[in-house]
Amino acid sequence: MVDTYIPFLDLSTRDQGLVAELSEAFARVISRGRFVLGPEVTAFEREFATFCGAREAVGVASGTDALILALRSLGISPGDEVITPALSAPPTAVAVSLAGGRPVFVDIHPETRCIDPDKIEEAIGPRTRFLLVVHLYGRVADMRELARIADEHGLAIVEDCAQAHGARAHGRSAGTWSRAGCYSFYPTKNLGAYGDGGAVITDDTELARRLRRLRDYGRVDRDRLGEIGMNSRLDELQASFLRVKLRRLEEWNRRRRELARRYREGLEGLPLDLPAWDGEEDHCFHLFAIGCDKRDELRLHLEGKGIETAVHYPVPLHLHDPYLEGGRPVFSCPEAERFCARAVSLPLHPSLTDEEQDAVILAVRDFYRRR
Repeated sequence: MVDTYIPFLDLSTRDQGLVAELSEAFARVISRGRFVLGPEVTAFEREFATFCGAREAVGVASGTDALILALRSLGISPGDEVITPALSAPPTAVAVSLAGGRPVFVDIHPETRCIDPDKIEEAIGPRTRFLLVVHLYGRVADMRELARIADEHGLAIVEDCAQAHGARAHGRSAGTWSRAGCYSFYPTKNLGAYGDGGAVITDDTELARRLRRLRDYGRVDRDRLGEIGMNSRLDELQASFLRVKLRRLEEWNRRRRELARRYREGLEGLPLDLPAWDGEEDHCFHLFAIGCDKRDELRLHLEGKGIETAVHYPVPLHLHDPYLEGGRPVFSCPEAERFCARAVSLPLHPSLTDEEQDAVILAVRDFYRRR
């Protein structure tokens, strides 16, 4: 029996302090009787675009749909190849496939854990049209170098910002380095709704216009289709809730960075691969994922002390069944495979207390003291 329990993330208690404002937002939507593509969605799109430093934001039904619609709006054709990292959540690859493309998986940089720019050019072929960049765990990928490579080879960049709400590099937000930055508002995200939701940000007004058409069946007006689209609309209730939470996002991200700093100081000297961070860039630390040679043993040790952990991600994308050929991998991504075998995410969220974090740090240090 453990004396305390520290969950990885407890969504039932995380937003208790917002209940009054959320209830007011709920009542506002109910009283209007507008539940799809109404004033709350319009207001949230404007506010989120401003937060990101983009001209436009287009609310959609999920982060996966954001990726699909971005690729479709940019003209993906069946069989077009999309270069993307081997380390990400499965929806990154699924979105490419559902949009009609073929994912080409490239290995990660061992320090940043984002796509390795040095491995991209060897993966470019005659059918390569897109570079789908993932800002993993809340860190912006090396967009200056990635943009240079994309420009040189005529590739369109789409940014997967599902874990990068508020992340910045060189003064620019995730999602503003390309024509389309795709966000998820899944409940566990730094900016999470109370259900699914997503958005695409862009500075291209014509692209935004097409995204709005495609998210609504492809209609140009109520009764006329201009093309075949999807039913993928951010609903009014979720938009109203996201507006409440967006006002706290900077504060929450500051707390995440403070917790990351405390982890790095508390775990210093242990045989762990800690997230690369110089303390200056605006990493938003959606996750604090470390590498550990005895990952499963460490997790069991922490579980015995009442500390919940998670793994992001146990299987790199190129080793999932749909992307094998004849049961064998098509792509070689040894760094991604190495990290997936060692990855463990420690609790990190704005409501985690210093005392709870100290308990996690002490438990990890105790694991190595016993070795």
